[in-house]
Amino acid sequence: MRGHQPGDPGANGNLPLELDGFVGRHAELRGLARALGSSRLVTVTGPGGIGKSRLAARVTGGGCAPPDGTWRVELAAVRDPQFVDHAVVEALGLRDHTTRPPRETLLAHLTGRRLLLVLDGFEHLVDACADLVVELLERVPGVSVLAVGRRPLAVSGEQLLALGPLAEDEAVELFRERAGHRGVPVADDPHVRELCRRLDGIPLAVELAAGRLGALSPEQLLERLDDRFRLLAGGGRDALPRHRTLRTAIGWSHELCTPEERLLWSRLSVFAGRFDLEAAEYVCSGGGLHSEDVLDVLSALLAQSVVAREETATGVRYRMLDTVRAYGAEWLEATGDAVRLRRRHRDWYVGLATWCELDWFSPRQNEVAARIEAELPNLRCALEHCLTEPDGMELARHLAGSLWFCWVGCGRLSEGRHWLERSLEPEPHGEPEGHGEPGAHGEPGTHQEPGPHGEPGAHGEPEARREPGAHGEPGTHHEPGRHGLPEPEAHRAPEPRGLPEPGSGSEHARLKALWVLGYVAILQGDTVPALAALQRCREEAERAADPTAVAYAEHRTGCLALVSDDMPRAETLLRSALARYEEIGELNSNVLMGQVELAMARAFLGDLPDAVRLCEEVRRVCEDHGERWARSYALYVLAYAAWSEGDTARARVLLTDCLSCAHAFHDLLGAVLSIELLALVTATQGDPAEAAVLQGAAAALWPSVGLPLFGSAYYNGPHELCEATARQRLGDGRYEECVRQGRALGREAAVARALGRARPRAGLPAPRGPVRPTHEALTTAHEALGTHEPAASPTRKGGETAG
Repeated sequence: MRGHQPGDPGANGNLPLELDGFVGRHAELRGLARALGSSRLVTVTGPGGIGKSRLAARVTGGGCAPPDGTWRVELAAVRDPQFVDHAVVEALGLRDHTTRPPRETLLAHLTGRRLLLVLDGFEHLVDACADLVVELLERVPGVSVLAVGRRPLAVSGEQLLALGPLAEDEAVELFRERAGHRGVPVADDPHVRELCRRLDGIPLAVELAAGRLGALSPEQLLERLDDRFRLLAGGGRDALPRHRTLRTAIGWSHELCTPEERLLWSRLSVFAGRFDLEAAEYVCSGGGLHSEDVLDVLSALLAQSVVAREETATGVRYRMLDTVRAYGAEWLEATGDAVRLRRRHRDWYVGLATWCELDWFSPRQNEVAARIEAELPNLRCALEHCLTEPDGMELARHLAGSLWFCWVGCGRLSEGRHWLERSLEPEPHGEPEGHGEPGAHGEPGTHQEPGPHGEPGAHGEPEARREPGAHGEPGTHHEPGRHGLPEPEAHRAPEPRGLPEPGSGSEHARLKALWVLGYVAILQGDTVPALAALQRCREEAERAADPTAVAYAEHRTGCLALVSDDMPRAETLLRSALARYEEIGELNSNVLMGQVELAMARAFLGDLPDAVRLCEEVRRVCEDHGERWARSYALYVLAYAAWSEGDTARARVLLTDCLSCAHAFHDLLGAVLSIELLALVTATQGDPAEAAVLQGAAAALWPSVGLPLFGSAYYNGPHELCEATARQRLGDGRYEECVRQGRALGREAAVARALGRARPRAGLPAPRGPVRPTHEALTTAHEALGTHEPAASPTRKGGETAG
């Protein structure tokens, strides 16, 4: 899913479909442009492979985009209709950590904007997309929609544009161009024209034919094509002729493949979106195709345009056109091997998530974040498969819990909560007694297939893990693989190992899903469900004698007390959890975050030296292990302390580092907290106008995070002091004007503006000595402006909550 704005030089060139060498379609381009000028809803229809997506991308990349841009949403890899709204929100680059539905987030963002939304590949999600489009058109007058699919949306006011085959000259031009890309010069001779006519000018069929030119001449293609058309008549009599023709073209290309190529084609259909070589080697091997042969067979499919190769930020990846993948899926079902392949796909991505969780606490944290982002379509597919498989709930909990760093550290709280809550739903017939595939329970004479990353299947525990969800023992390291992650162990043929003791693996996964759910809900500001999940986790962990789960439940309950302004309770719980972690030997990003949270509690209780000591220790451990995410929060506390001690220059340097890191991870909470504190530093350095702009920028971001500053008087103290200072210097009118200016900034612009002001300013004197946003300072500022004292103060010791 991808969007682009006007002026983005890479907007068109980075679209998933190649636009270079776009052939013909001049009349269709003009017709689509006219339709978009006269209607707010235009749907381009036609069979798969006819060129709908490429036409839409071409016309929307023509430089006449609406003021707020053209945003493209790829829906082919979205399986669940519930995720249509999530997909659109993601394509628009929105990050919303709150409990509100993504539809509300979308409508709030689009209000007052003028843009074109392109919904591509919606045909399997017609009802959900139609519902969304109707509401968008009714409630957001500035939005237009271009839908691209194999069938209409059937919505009132929809203008249809049915895309037909290429004209003969255009088909010949396309054939010759694609042949030239493969280094095979082709003349405009009768054989080529006859071939394009027989393929009905369908772009996909023409490109598939051109892909065979390495082995066959156009004349030989014609000879074989004649036989294959009769053999693969395709479809029923009620099917559209174009559908039968396309099926014939794909089927013919399929028949020209070797048995190994056909086998791999069908097996690759289990991937959702893009995949890499290692995944293909593990998932698709076995049963007549050795893993060492997958690369050669994949190369043959690349040469025939069945699979496309792409350079991405995470390395070389591959994809299949949706129509080609659907054809392969039908063959996979026909072979009777679909269930095994889907389980291997599930096992690979469960293993990948497990290793990525381990590697999150390492110098490869950035690469892990990028890898997980790239693999989200396949991870979602694996989660969905776990949730629909009879005995898959344990795996769903393990996978959803293992991805805590994605939900929390990479700004996907809403999606994470969706999967966690689904995985914790009661099973129809109670908890299953067994797990996984037949033969996995230790029956005589059976063995469990080793999993893709060294674990048995996907249910067992990797060598370096004490339980699903731990991040590795202190001092445990893993050698990087070719993409910076641990090298998959599928080719080492590890000895099969049994499951954990009956019930223990299921209990570990369940407890972990509960505390991760509690953590996510805390950050969303949804305290009641958070407390319920954590209390449940604590009670069940104590019954199960699971010290790790007890420690995590206690830790997150302390975090809840922290944002609820109960500082004494927060300190007690966090110290107890950290002691438990030390006793069991747990060291990872979560443990370090617990120490940062304790430091914040100590700072709010007035002991800045202890807060600094705790965060400097976290900083040292993070730098020793290459950890950046937890380190950024430690920097936030150190910046708070530096400002309180009057060292605003150091505070700005620390906050700039903190904000850069949070933004890189898409951690919206870390980013908005940094901007809030940067506003206070800016006001202290003598630029109240810029401070007000930054406060406005933060105010615009908070609705996508949750309750502003958690509704906490302690966290709100610096904000109140900054506002009071800026209002006093600027006056109410000028202050509000600057805040409005900040609110109008988008997230990227807000972060860029905050990061661009790295130089200290002369002006207001910095605080000297142990100065904090104290009760007295706030009271003085509010009295000067004729306003009331805040409901609570950061220096109060009683743990009152905000009124």
